[in-house]
Formats: sequence, C-alpha cells, structure tokens
Amino acid sequence: MIQAGILGGSGYMGGEALRLLMEHPGVELAWVTSRGDKTVEYFHKNLFGKKLRFIKPEAISPCDVVFAALPSGMIMEIAPALLEQGCRIIDLGADFRLKNRDDWERKYGKKHSHWDLVNESVYGIVELHREEIKKARIIANPGCYSSAAILGLAPLVKNKLVDRQKIIIDGMSGTTGAGMDLDPAIHHPEIANNIVPYNVVDHRHSYEMEQELSLLARDEVNVHFTSSYVPITRGILAICHCFPLKHISREELLTIYRDFYSDEPFVKIYDHDYEKNSSWQYLPYPWVASVSGTNYCYIGMDVDEKRKRIVVFTVLDSIGKGGAHVAVQNMNLMFELPETMGLERLGMHPY
Repeated sequence: MIQAGILGGSGYMGGEALRLLMEHPGVELAWVTSRGDKTVEYFHKNLFGKKLRFIKPEAISPCDVVFAALPSGMIMEIAPALLEQGCRIIDLGADFRLKNRDDWERKYGKKHSHWDLVNESVYGIVELHREEIKKARIIANPGCYSSAAILGLAPLVKNKLVDRQKIIIDGMSGTTGAGMDLDPAIHHPEIANNIVPYNVVDHRHSYEMEQELSLLARDEVNVHFTSSYVPITRGILAICHCFPLKHISREELLTIYRDFYSDEPFVKIYDHDYEKNSSWQYLPYPWVASVSGTNYCYIGMDVDEKRKRIVVFTVLDSIGKGGAHVAVQNMNLMFELPETMGLERLGMHPY
C-alpha cells in the first residue's frame, strides 16, 4: 500500500484529494494537516463519521507521496526536506508549474527559493507527459483552466492547423476555484444570478497554456484568455476560438481529435451529430455537469465555415480532472499502479 499524506486538508482541493485517497484501493492515508483547530468534519461534511483527525504540519512523518494543497510559495520551502526523506511530491498549487522564473515571480509576487526543483519537476498533464511523470519526484499539477485549454487545443497546435498567434479562450469556472475564503464576488447573493469576470487579461494560467502549447507546436503560441466565475460550484468550460490555416470540416476535426486521444482513458471526444430539424442545437456540445466529480474531460467542437473559425468546447471538473483527480492519476503512474485505479467513477445525472 502506498502511504500518502495531504498537506493542507481543510480547503476544497485538499478535501477532494482526501475523499479520493480514502476510497483508493492502493493507498493508505498516513496523515492530513491543518494549521487550525477545527475538525475534518467541520470543513468536509461529506466525511462525517470517518473519524479523521488533522495533525499540525510540524508533526508529519515520512511517507511515499505528499499531496500539497497549500497557498503559493509554501510547498517550495519544505520540498527539499520531503525529498530528502524519500517522499515524492504532487503539488496541487502553482509553485512548480512555470519554467520561466521571471514570469513566476512577477505573477505570484514573491521570490522562488528553490528554482532547481522547478527545473526537475514535471508538468502533470498525463496525456502530454506520461513517461516523464512515471519517473518524476515532483509533479506540478496543472491549473484547472490550463488543463481544459491545453487538452482542448493540443491536437490543433500539434498538427499546425491554426494560427498560433490568434487563439482566443473564454474560461468559465465554478466558485470552488476561488477557494474557501469568503469574498464578496462569490458570496451567494452576488454570484447566484450573475456572471463575474475577473483577471480578464494576463491571467496566471495563460502562462501555463502558452508554455505547454508552445512545447507541442515547437514554436511560440499566444493565447488571449479571459476568465469569469459562473454560479455553479465545480466545473470548467473553456471555449477556444481558433482560425484555421486551411479549410477543414467538423468531421475531419473530429477524426483528428479521436486519433490524438485514442488511447486516453479520461479524454472523451464528444461527437454527437446535429439534431435534425431543430432550431436549437445542444446535442453536439458537452455540458459541465456531465463530468462533475470525475476525472473525465469531454471535448466537443464545431466549424463556422462562413467565417473561417473553429470553436472547441472543453469541460472538466475544476477539482477533478482540473485538480485532485488528475493528481491521483499522476500518483498511479508514479507508483506503477493501473492508471485508472480509483478514478473510474462516472458523473451523476442530473447533478
């Protein structure tokens, strides 16, 4: 059994990691930490009766893998000691995601104290870095918007089908993305019948998108990304607008995407046909609720042939395939377990 610890178990991401690891047949939970004095059940009502107890971070013991669900800048300080003890690290935060130090320090507003570990870390999108993940000591779990956009755009940039300087992404997120701390913008009376744009230019996740897509394209990729909170709890919809370099039909695109993700257990190409004689076309496009609580990513698409535009829709759970679930997928690879172990649950319908 893998001995796993969770640093920062009181937030939404840490709580989701806790739920998954408790259910995982190959894992024994060694510990979960919180700096406060409240119980696990105070934060996570779904875990009532499980008799779990937080410990203080200074009381942790060596284990096989540590899931870090901490504020930016914290895991990098203790990572060297964990690695020296033989622990492997899956960072659910942002300390190791960006390979450009100037960008990281500017966007996160602090100096990085262990940049050598960034150079060692592997960006944790399994579909792009599977073999490197298997050997890694440190996984930089991707941002939720980043996961959706990168998975949605990867076949297009890899195959050089679109203008790589003119990619527009509209990201819509559930409010778990803002964390558990209270903020007026995500207070229920403010968000419930509203859509709240935020960080609409130069968003942190833009840098992850450009980093990974540029690696795929072997050329510079620019994305124009705008984010908004919508009145759902968990989930991401990324709407990616691209401009093709040559004519391509929707069916040709679907074939390219099916081939690209043919061996991927958690990426599903949503290829429903149009609904005949219907004025309102819903069927060809994936819905966020379909993947809630899962490690699945659904990708749908369409082509506006008149205006020469491709639009790709990616949906995933922001703390699922965009967070704790893909972290467990990474762990499975790191410890030579079946990649899908503990992750094959389907979404609830209705959610």
